[in-house]
Amino acid sequence: MLLELLLASVLGFVIYWFVSGDKEESLPLEDGWWGPGSRPVGLEDESIRPFKVETSDEEINDLHQRIDRIRLTPPLENSRFHYGFNSNYLKKILSYWRHEFDWKKQVEILNSYPHFKTKIEGLDIHFIHVKPPQVPPGRTPKPLLMVHGWPGSFFEFYKIIPLLTDPKSHGLSDEHIFEVICPSIPGYGFSQASSKKGFNSVSTARIFYKLMLRLGFQEFYIQGGDWGALVCTNMAQLVPSHVKGLHLNMALILRNHYTLTLLLGRRIGGLLGYTERDMELLYPFKEKVFYSLMRESGYMHIQATKPDSVGCALNDSPVGLAAYILEKFSTWTNSEFRDLEDGGLERKFSLQDLLTNIMIYWTTGSIVSSQRYYKENLGQGFMAHKHERLKVHVPTGFAAFPCEIMHVPEKWVRTKYPQLISYSYMPRGGHFAAFEEPELLARDICKFVGLVERQ
Repeated sequence: MLLELLLASVLGFVIYWFVSGDKEESLPLEDGWWGPGSRPVGLEDESIRPFKVETSDEEINDLHQRIDRIRLTPPLENSRFHYGFNSNYLKKILSYWRHEFDWKKQVEILNSYPHFKTKIEGLDIHFIHVKPPQVPPGRTPKPLLMVHGWPGSFFEFYKIIPLLTDPKSHGLSDEHIFEVICPSIPGYGFSQASSKKGFNSVSTARIFYKLMLRLGFQEFYIQGGDWGALVCTNMAQLVPSHVKGLHLNMALILRNHYTLTLLLGRRIGGLLGYTERDMELLYPFKEKVFYSLMRESGYMHIQATKPDSVGCALNDSPVGLAAYILEKFSTWTNSEFRDLEDGGLERKFSLQDLLTNIMIYWTTGSIVSSQRYYKENLGQGFMAHKHERLKVHVPTGFAAFPCEIMHVPEKWVRTKYPQLISYSYMPRGGHFAAFEEPELLARDICKFVGLVERQ
């Protein structure tokens, strides 16, 4: 009898846990202050100020001196990228960085788009704001907020921006023309880091919502991957009436009973609603899910518990910083790249672009604050956050890139995003979609927006 009562209680809790999230509920908007000290009396300065990325000979000379003093450990024989970043290949990158990479030229490229800063909740928020060079008569560009993740930056979007703001000049349909806003998450790059504990994805979402209002947009589209996917999801939960559509290329879906069905095996996957493509990307389960997540999540545990410790080393050594970050651009782009001596880095990216992203972290000294974002979001357990229990009730599109760290089937996405109107199996690409496959992502965004506009 006691066993029956216990089982009934557990079953009742499980049913309540899943069904209770069906209510169309939003997150409370609230407010915050993340600058140093107490919140000052009076209204916050809401001015939007032009900003330019700058550098100096002193900054570059310091970088070169630190590279010159590097002390590397030889890799194990035939280890390739299985132990992390291979130091033999790292020597090639360091030679290029030291003797060929032109940071001043890259600063000019960064400044080719308009940069701005504005104070929100005590923090100086950096963003780029790119308007279409020309708009056909009678047309209005659609505002689109694009949010990066870790260890990326606003620079990830530099190649997709012209495809969205000036599609016709790049061989794409101009049915949809966008005005693109790419902010830096506070604590990343040129956005000021929080001085207070507790700054998480919901705080970021609220700040970016205020940014869009400050720019004059009452309704807008949002897009993101990695942390950007969570920030955009939280924006849709905070202010659904302002979000016309949400497009993602990654989704964190933990409150989902379908994940348990993976253990039942590939043979009955079709009966459970998985497509053949889903099963190709999820099985064999041990290799493509379990071992893959184990291999690629060690950094997450460190950063979600004691980010400042490893951060001290990374903020002091540009070479250590590069190895730590570039390893992610190898195996998160394609897990099979760990079998290559060079990690496959130059198969999808140029060293110039990769090092530009590294330099954004190095010159701003933002690696520690970027890693703290993991502790603020995951340190108390991801399931502890209210947003994880809430569904998203805005039109949603999802681009499933085949080399993402873990494939998320349409069935899973729909449990969190019931208004999913577009789900695409992308032909190629991994975690850094906008950086790696800008045209594929741009086309899928436009397809999704077209569906929203026709609703």
